[in-house]
Amino acid sequence: MTLLGMFRVSAAVGMALIASGCGGPGAGEFFADCEGCPVMVTIPAGQFTMGSPGTELLRGLETQHRVTVPSFALGKYEVTFAQWDACVAGGGCKGPAALDEGWGRESRPVIGVTWDMAKSYVDWLSQKTGKTYRLPSESEWEYAARAGNTMPFSFGATISTEQANYNGSTAYGDGAAGANRGRTLPVGSFPSNPFGLFDMHGSVSEWTEDCWQDGYADDAPANGAPIVSAECGEHAIRGGSWEDPPEQIRAAARQGARRDQQSSTIGFRVARSSN
Repeated sequence: MTLLGMFRVSAAVGMALIASGCGGPGAGEFFADCEGCPVMVTIPAGQFTMGSPGTELLRGLETQHRVTVPSFALGKYEVTFAQWDACVAGGGCKGPAALDEGWGRESRPVIGVTWDMAKSYVDWLSQKTGKTYRLPSESEWEYAARAGNTMPFSFGATISTEQANYNGSTAYGDGAAGANRGRTLPVGSFPSNPFGLFDMHGSVSEWTEDCWQDGYADDAPANGAPIVSAECGEHAIRGGSWEDPPEQIRAAARQGARRDQQSSTIGFRVARSSN
């Protein structure tokens, strides 16, 4: 579909959204603010339990706490090489080259971008569109990844390599082992979650706005805001990647990375405030 200016297309967000009590005007709509801009999905406001229960298999530093998330928009897909290269050509994205490891560019998720490089993209997009683009907070990311589901994955208690791109050499829970593709694939190669978001599990780990903390402090934001600091050398990444085992691609799974780290396993997707 060609994006001419801004368009909106209604999208079913599934029974998980209805069951969670989330809803509201515009929830589940797709839109884009310009031709070539990321397609965005309107995420409805709501409350959820962030983190994982003590019974969740192979969980990490994921203490449960309640969070209220205002409505926002999140990229339907991870930012692609085509979108990144347009930013570079437009003079907005500078820094080290984002290399594709020989796997291809265009519709594959951009990789090899540092946190600062990702921030340069959202700044460029904000200037281009007049809208407030940014990286999502950790809590926004997890809320969107869960899409109303309280289980380890938006698909349920386990996951398969028919549903996501990850290292399937080992199984999770009662699931089965599967493929280990060893590289990225074009965005949208697997089913979306109930919010209409693709590749929230696996593909590439995604930068968030938050500074990395080993666990959730007692004063962790309960309003969907990120944890930020002027002296923040590491940031939280979410979603796991093509290289990770299934426990690392759970909705609650957390990892940290240096803000200057370039990796074939790390990319990002954009968020947009409701303005």
